[in-house]
Amino acid sequence: MRPHVTVNCAMTADGKIASKARKQLRISSPEDLERVKAMRASSDAILVGVGTVLADDPHLTVKGLPPEKNPLRVVLDSNGRTPQGARVLDARARTVIATSEECPATWPGAEVIRVGKGKVDLAALLDRLYAMGVRTLMVEGGGETIFSFFERGLVDRYSVFVGPLVVGGRGSPTPADGEGFAEDRIRRLRLVDHAVLGGGVLLTYEVIDG
Repeated sequence: MRPHVTVNCAMTADGKIASKARKQLRISSPEDLERVKAMRASSDAILVGVGTVLADDPHLTVKGLPPEKNPLRVVLDSNGRTPQGARVLDARARTVIATSEECPATWPGAEVIRVGKGKVDLAALLDRLYAMGVRTLMVEGGGETIFSFFERGLVDRYSVFVGPLVVGGRGSPTPADGEGFAEDRIRRLRLVDHAVLGGGVLLTYEVIDG
């Protein structure tokens, strides 16, 4: 058994999640930010890759909730790059750092899960999280992390807010970076909902193929 996995992100109208300098952009409308807040509050855990921690230093918490009510924070960090002073390690919520079996790093205040040779075994990690009581997992990014979940066939639902911006740039990050799929392995989705939220639109898909 594994948690139900929802990938949630915001992208520009041309499919970017950050600037060409890989800096975070305010893409979501106020209405979408409220949706994301509610989605976080209803999730058992929120996961990001270490690249998001290094670039944005997020808290990954829901404002107004006490530590015991906040979802578990999970950082995917195969090589132990999470800084000791990262805000995701503060006392606002429990934190798990998922790393590889070879990584010797530890972080005060965080539980460490070591699964996989060289890089984190995502399927094994989900098994461990399920055993900890996690039934719903929200994956927020970044692009490499999102792609890795799609690559392993571990995404159940994909929600993306499309904001009214055009960023451009060949190297600007997209929601699913990484090596990309061969044509015979492209993931297929089914649109199950859509809604206008402020100046953008929220698209919600179920994964029907892998």
